[in-house]
Amino acid sequence: MPDEQLISSNEWLTVPAVAQRLNVRITRVHRMIAEGELFALRRDGVVYIPGELVPTDEHVAAHLAGLFIVLRDDGFSREEMLRWLFTPDESLGGKPVDALYGPKAREVKRRAQALAL
Repeated sequence: MPDEQLISSNEWLTVPAVAQRLNVRITRVHRMIAEGELFALRRDGVVYIPGELVPTDEHVAAHLAGLFIVLRDDGFSREEMLRWLFTPDESLGGKPVDALYGPKAREVKRRAQALAL
């Protein structure tokens, strides 16, 4: 299971909450998770998605799936991906997850790619 501190210090959304936030059906959220467009963890039988990955403007950044693929290809487990996304990076001015919907989004993906080198 991921770091308890990470879980308690971030907003975690259930599948129905994500569907409501994105204004889509629950089945679409399940498909997004299955296709790697969203990151999710199961805890106590419930699927949770980090709220920071789900903006309130009804769309998920297109580059998220690519970022998750890069991290998986780098050999990261789900817990390691979570830790990397939520660990502050001074050179980014915060956590990688916070930069995903701003001008530093490409830099986050570049850094993930560099981890494999």
